[in-house]
Amino acid sequence: MIWTLELASYLLDAPWPATKAELIDYANRIGAPREVIENLEELEDSDELYEGIEDIWPDFPTNEDFFYSDEEEEEY
Repeated sequence: MIWTLELASYLLDAPWPATKAELIDYANRIGAPREVIENLEELEDSDELYEGIEDIWPDFPTNEDFFYSDEEEEEY
């Protein structure tokens, strides 16, 4: 399963929390690329609820990953 920011962006507005089946249905309805659906199909088969994209892609970058303070910029 390979996630990119572009692929994950299709799920940002998904109806969280959601099961694997609900996420696949959502991805199909919005016309997400085949890779998104394939990644979702690789999730474990269970009725587990996923609370957000971070549950599916633990390394999903957050705003904090792109945060730079003024102090850090002055050091360069």
